[in-house]
Amino acid sequence: MEEVLNMKRVPVQSSNIASVGYDPASSTLEIEFHSGGVYQYSGVSSEVYEGLMKASSKGSYFHHNIKMAGYPFKRMR
Repeated sequence: MEEVLNMKRVPVQSSNIASVGYDPASSTLEIEFHSGGVYQYSGVSSEVYEGLMKASSKGSYFHHNIKMAGYPFKRMR
């Protein structure tokens, strides 16, 4: 998995997710959780990223469309 360094994330309104970043060149999604963990998910399409950003419940969208979809991920911190 390609690691994207210094990805810019934007804060989001969510009880579970603090901020989200996306690098379209590598299809890498980066999520920072309120617990402090930061994870990068590879192979995430821009449609899935846009769906996450538009979702009324980002935590629920993440769980169903990213986590349960089985995207490869790497813990960054």
